[in-house]
Amino acid sequence: MKALRYAQRLVGFESISHQSNRLVSKYLEMKLNKFGFLVEELSYRDAAGTLKVNLVARKGNLAPITDSAKPAGSEHKRGLAYFCHTDVVPVTSWFTGEFGPFEPTVRQERLYGRGSCDMKGSIACMLAAARKFDWHDLRHPLYFVCTADEEVGFQGIRHVVAHSQYFRELVNQQVPALIGEPTQLDVVHAHKGSLRLVATARGTAVHSSTGIRTNANLALIPFAAEMKEICDETESNPRWHNPKFTPPTLTWNIGLRDNASALNITASESVCTVYARPMPDVDLQPLLDRVAAAASRFGLELQVIRACDPFWVPPDSPFVSAACQLAHRSAPRTVSYATDGGLLAELPEKIICGPGGVEQAHTHDEWISLEQLARGTDLYQKMIQAWCCD
Repeated sequence: MKALRYAQRLVGFESISHQSNRLVSKYLEMKLNKFGFLVEELSYRDAAGTLKVNLVARKGNLAPITDSAKPAGSEHKRGLAYFCHTDVVPVTSWFTGEFGPFEPTVRQERLYGRGSCDMKGSIACMLAAARKFDWHDLRHPLYFVCTADEEVGFQGIRHVVAHSQYFRELVNQQVPALIGEPTQLDVVHAHKGSLRLVATARGTAVHSSTGIRTNANLALIPFAAEMKEICDETESNPRWHNPKFTPPTLTWNIGLRDNASALNITASESVCTVYARPMPDVDLQPLLDRVAAAASRFGLELQVIRACDPFWVPPDSPFVSAACQLAHRSAPRTVSYATDGGLLAELPEKIICGPGGVEQAHTHDEWISLEQLARGTDLYQKMIQAWCCD
């Protein structure tokens, strides 16, 4: 199976987010060139100075836009843009000593390895599907977008949106987008967003026996108590819920840390973080105003980091309906995690659909079934045929 061979090769690259993804990107660039794609490479350095590589590739010629009023998914087709990421989460523990997380191994009809499910298995399926189409087969273009840093703030897709000529091209053509994250090949039309709040209190490190009240935690504790009140409210008050998601809440998650190096030293810095998942049709601004007021009241520094917006496409849109038909699904569904799709506001027609299940992603024994790799390749081939060829 071609997809299995590609997945094994991809998993073998240790492309953890804090490391460079240069080698896995070079492999993908070689494959895409071999399969007839024109490849645009966009490199940047992250905040730590580590080299990251995005790839945006096109196969097939552009078709003239003759009727911009017709939506993607109707008889007027504009191709297909597949989006994926090449970074994976770290491995803090692995379930066996027989092979490592970057030594792809097949056991009992499963491919084990970090990234096998999220989302190198999906990339392998699209490679296996795309190789079957020659340039002259495509009446409308097929795009292949590979990003870095999806797992740590979506910096790769931000760079693509800002700098890629091919991305501008597919936006101008309003090409429908397929984000290949693991969904068990269900069609997903909506997901939650990603929002991070960071409140920092400042103090002075002194010996606690002095009794001098310079402990930064003293300012942070009442702020954290208010965050707990908001957390409880978002869980119980339907105002902050969207029943289209499971769970239907913002999952307001609170973290605390200080930099005191010993029990008898006061903290010179104390930080409260909140990670929340915004949802369509839920206005978070009143909560953010309350957080800002509390930070001001207790003299804290506050950062509001909007990593990505919620992803929403009407479940009855032509593109979603057509995808459901190809995937043999009666209806699309929602998911609670975020993807690069949250940064694709310029592409109104988009879905998330990929092999494997999110339950297997990021685990100490991450795997994807060989059956999902085969079915994923078949579905992606049908999608290319439907939107790029027919």
